[in-house]
Amino acid sequence: MAKATPEKVQAPEYPLTTMAVVAPIVGWLIPGGGHILLKRYVRGLLLMISVVAMFFIGLGMNGRVYQPNGGDILDILGFVGDVGAGLLYFLARIMDWGNVMAANAAADYGKTFIIVAGLLNFIAAADAHHIALGKKP
Repeated sequence: MAKATPEKVQAPEYPLTTMAVVAPIVGWLIPGGGHILLKRYVRGLLLMISVVAMFFIGLGMNGRVYQPNGGDILDILGFVGDVGAGLLYFLARIMDWGNVMAANAAADYGKTFIIVAGLLNFIAAADAHHIALGKKP
């Protein structure tokens, strides 16, 4: 009995449009901005409120904002997480917010809030990219 060879399944092609490039960049710089640009207003506002609230709650808990460095791997990863917050990170660096050493346990939690806000914003920017490509409704 002859075996039937499976047909190659073609993956759907998603054209790279201008919006697919602009939406994640805007979404990274302004939390939720990519979704608002794509007319997903509710999702964009929820992401904006979440990321901004987490960032400022972290600062309110005396959380540390990492600086660019080439030293310890945990500091590098903390910086990558923080820079994910986009313009919030640059505003914090300009205003010298979060330039404190952890004096209590709340400050350690605050640092974590700031990092997670940035990581959530990275995920939101990737989501805006997928929506702009048409991979996600």
